[in-house]
Amino acid sequence: MSEQNKAQIRRVIEQAYSRGDLSVVDEVAANDLIIHAPSQDIHGRAGAKQFVTMFRAAFPDLQFTVEDQIAEGDMVVTRWTAEGTHRGQFQGIPATGRKIRFMGTDIDRMADGRVVECWAHLDELGLMQQLGAIKADGAQP
Repeated sequence: MSEQNKAQIRRVIEQAYSRGDLSVVDEVAANDLIIHAPSQDIHGRAGAKQFVTMFRAAFPDLQFTVEDQIAEGDMVVTRWTAEGTHRGQFQGIPATGRKIRFMGTDIDRMADGRVVECWAHLDELGLMQQLGAIKADGAQP
């Protein structure tokens, strides 16, 4: 079951985040999915689709690479890297045209082959620094 769970998470990363195919969310996410993102909790399939859409609108060429995956029981841990170009508004920051690269780790809890809960951790500080919203010393420009 662990290998199947890992494959389901890879599908979401490759199809939804890297290609923008949101139909995979309906196949892989539970109705009552909760994503614990750094700035907010995201609820349900519709919330997950909005989250992906927001990222892809800001970074339309966004590509995720799965670096490592570990699964045990109903849990899957995925370490990933994302790269793209800032071509749309992101968290109030107008498009800069800058290439970005950031990393993160997701911990997903699965039930019956579907994601029911996700703890998403990403390098928001590094991303904001790359976008010029925060200086390397932590000050705002």
